[in-house]
Amino acid sequence: MTTLYDLYTPLPGTAELPSPPVDQLEQVLRRRGESYRPRTRHLQPDGRAKYTNRLFLQTSPYLLQHAHNPVNWFPWGDEAFDLARQLERPLLVSIGYATCHWCHVMEEESFEDEAMAEYLNGNFIAIKVDREERPDIDTVYMSAVHAMGMQGGWPLNVFVAPDRKPFYGGTYFPPRDYAGGIGFLSLLKRIRETFDAAPERVTQAGAQLTEAVRAMLAPVEGGVSPEMASMDRAVKTFRDRFDMEHGGLTGAPKFPSSLPVRLLLRDYLRSGEKQSLSMAELTLRRMSAGGICDQVGGGFHRYATDAAWLVPHFEKMLYDNALLAISYLEGYQATGSMEFAEVARDILRYLQRDMAAPEGGFYAASDADSLTESGHREEGFFFTWTPDELAETLGSATSEIVAACYGVTKGGNFEGRSILHRDKDYVQLAKELMLPEEELVTILAESRELLYQARRRRPQPLRDEKILASWNGLAISAFARAGLVLNDPEYVDAARSSARFLLQKMTADGRLFHSYQEGEAKGEAFLDDYALFIAGLIDLFEASGEVIWLERSLQLAAAVQEQFEDRERGGFFMTGPRHEELISREKPAYDGVVPSGNSVMLMNLLRLHALTDDPLLLEKAKAALDAFAAQLDSGPVALSEMLLALNYLNDVPREVVIVAPAGKPQAAQPLLERFRRHFLPNRALVVICEGEEMRRASEWLPLLRRKKASGDRAVAYLCENRSCRQPTSDPEEFYRQLQRASIPRKI
Repeated sequence: MTTLYDLYTPLPGTAELPSPPVDQLEQVLRRRGESYRPRTRHLQPDGRAKYTNRLFLQTSPYLLQHAHNPVNWFPWGDEAFDLARQLERPLLVSIGYATCHWCHVMEEESFEDEAMAEYLNGNFIAIKVDREERPDIDTVYMSAVHAMGMQGGWPLNVFVAPDRKPFYGGTYFPPRDYAGGIGFLSLLKRIRETFDAAPERVTQAGAQLTEAVRAMLAPVEGGVSPEMASMDRAVKTFRDRFDMEHGGLTGAPKFPSSLPVRLLLRDYLRSGEKQSLSMAELTLRRMSAGGICDQVGGGFHRYATDAAWLVPHFEKMLYDNALLAISYLEGYQATGSMEFAEVARDILRYLQRDMAAPEGGFYAASDADSLTESGHREEGFFFTWTPDELAETLGSATSEIVAACYGVTKGGNFEGRSILHRDKDYVQLAKELMLPEEELVTILAESRELLYQARRRRPQPLRDEKILASWNGLAISAFARAGLVLNDPEYVDAARSSARFLLQKMTADGRLFHSYQEGEAKGEAFLDDYALFIAGLIDLFEASGEVIWLERSLQLAAAVQEQFEDRERGGFFMTGPRHEELISREKPAYDGVVPSGNSVMLMNLLRLHALTDDPLLLEKAKAALDAFAAQLDSGPVALSEMLLALNYLNDVPREVVIVAPAGKPQAAQPLLERFRRHFLPNRALVVICEGEEMRRASEWLPLLRRKKASGDRAVAYLCENRSCRQPTSDPEEFYRQLQRASIPRKI
């Protein structure tokens, strides 16, 4: 039998590097079986890979993409650093993720190049890191690049001494020298020359960068407790930078997360400022009409490269789509726009059809690139169309309508093809096409499904099938909230299924794991894994009324306090005692495309306190807010998600309790139907039936005491600080109470 060892042909310069362990390679090859296809241009005539390195033993899709590079990659670990120390070599730590377009480009140009690999193998120890598996490593070395005055991004390529201290770095490097700068091969040679000839410079640069990283990752101390003025300053900044034509912030590229729609909706609720509402509404409408929204398959791409949301970077991330589903649900509640509700449904349909794992949970991402009909890999080909392709799928008459609505032309708007988008709303389109609006909407809905099925026959973009606890927590929140707001039990079922998966497959002895791949949970969970999963469990409790989810959220919250809390200064570290100790320990203080673990955990503590009345939870939340007071005062836009928690704390959260008769959960529906009409974010919600479940819940929830149904009718209780308005079974009276509770009040 031919083994992988027979396929491995060392390049010159690799004699000092140990070969991959043959027995482990064979074991992994047997496990992957016939389905394994090497991704490399270095293939032997029989289709087998010419090179195999240690990354073949990993489960990360990103690392496996590099398992057959001629570069002799190592995974992150002591083996690589011990070898670098022994051989007196610098290390290249190259960080990326499986669906990263420019990571693919650099792999093809540099890491698949045999001459480049020969120099790397003979002069460096090369390490590959999946940033989604090890966000702690990524944060440390990204901070080092920022400290050098460079803009970050992926691939992230950092040169590191054997003591793990970075001394130089950057992002994408072209392979050879060019008119505007130095190529990667020349850079490698300069780095090695400096490492050998001027070790004192390398040591000094490493020490300086390490100190800079430690300063950047530790929050600024000092300051008084944050005030609502921080929220006012943030909103003003967003107003000053708002794109009045296209929504979002001015300029390009445009990320959906750059304008925090949910913060603007809360500002409108607290101040009555209609400009905040109109900014949020315009942004939601223009994003969902643009090319950044997948008009055929649903869901959103990662960002737009232009100011009009037209041309996306075609990656699709689980976290973006879960967060956007929540934003569109809140937009629907705040405005009553059914269009926003439909966008939320489209996002969730996409997640269920294209990103759901068979055994539960949701996959991480899909790639921007895919194969064309000629076999070349191109960005966006899978998602774009020509008029002929529309006609072939839909017929000539319908294709003309669809082309007119979605801007499909012969010349196209992207590489000779067209990105589907809408420049006009359905009312305008129906008028121009001289069709009844309802008929047009039906034609487009039916056409989208036909196009989706036709598109599925194209070569699919690579899908990163990691299951990450943090991003699945966001998905649980999105489905649970949609089930509640849209009155759809199937969405609640999807949230329940994902929560069970995380508890059964990614939790052991009260400890959460970070990721799940190839049937195995791996990696200690980080702060954001716990925080976002806890948030999802709280949302699932509110949507289902099942106490088990509240109990699990409280247990995990206790684990966070035990493992991650900064007991001296407040707030929470990214890593716990079981994580590897890196050159710096981060206390997350920035809400980027994914909210920081501190912002989410702070809100969790406030929500759990509103439900349980546990004073310790409120104390921990206030201590965390105080820890970030300086940042909230000086740069509140960087902590937009934490401002939601500040808003919650300074408001008086409403307590909404609906008690149905034993065995009759449907009795609560008329009252819940009125509740769904209102945007009431600062609240605690409990919907429960009398009987055993209510007795169990009462152990945790003092707000249930002395509350009951009325015969066969459910009763709604709307309270503040445990002081309740007149209980009612009348849906219209409950609606009036909610209206009064929703009146803007400055806090």
